[in-house]
Amino acid sequence: METITSSAGLKAAIQRLELEKSVNGQLLREQFSYTWTRFKPINLIRDSIHTITSSPNILEDILGATMGLVTGFVTKKIVVQGSGNILRKLLGSVLQVGVTTAVAQHPDAVASAGQYIFKKAVNKLRKRQARKMPAE
Repeated sequence: METITSSAGLKAAIQRLELEKSVNGQLLREQFSYTWTRFKPINLIRDSIHTITSSPNILEDILGATMGLVTGFVTKKIVVQGSGNILRKLLGSVLQVGVTTAVAQHPDAVASAGQYIFKKAVNKLRKRQARKMPAE
C-alpha cells in the first residue's frame, strides 16, 4: 500500500475504500440472497427430486437394492429358523449383511443366475412330464 502524504491523497484513498466497501456489500447481499433461496426446503426437495429422476439407472438401482434386502432377509430366516441359539442368530445376521451387500452390488449377475436356475428347473419338469405321458 502506498503512503498517503496529502489530504487529497487521503480523500482519494477514503473514496476508493468506500467504493470497495459498497461493492463488497452488494456482492455479499447477492450471495446471501442466492444462498437463502437455495436452502429453502421446497428448493432442496425440488432439486433432490430432479437429481433422482434425471438419473438414467434409477429403476435398476432401486430394484437391485430391494432384491438385495429381500434375499438377505430370506437368507437370515432360512439360517435362523426361529432358533433361540445366539450363535445361529449371529451367523444369520452376518449372512444377511453379506448376501444383501453382494446382491445389491451385483444384481445383473444374480438375475442371470436366477434365470439360469429357472430354465433348468422348467426343463427338468418338462422332461419328467414327457416321461410320464403315454406314447400316442
